[in-house]
Amino acid sequence: MNVIALLLAYIVVINVIGFALMGIDKAKARKRAWRIPEATLFLIALVGGSLGTTVGMRVFRHKTLHWYFVFGMPAILIVQILLILFVIYGPINLIVL
Repeated sequence: MNVIALLLAYIVVINVIGFALMGIDKAKARKRAWRIPEATLFLIALVGGSLGTTVGMRVFRHKTLHWYFVFGMPAILIVQILLILFVIYGPINLIVL
């Protein structure tokens, strides 16, 4: 496998994990069980799972009353998209497509 395929596989897996963690945490919240720490949810978003956590937040209607999730998760996603675009189309061509 080449580097691009590995990166894409990583992004898919980490976003599925982020989505699943939002669903699991919502289920635990309903049962008043032990919860996934908010720092863990943000960490998953920061390491590439921001799309999955943002979509999970909307689908499961979870953490939507916390302003730092409502604005933080999409902000992380936007920064990650901008970084990807910069790497691909920036002044220094880091990736040859």
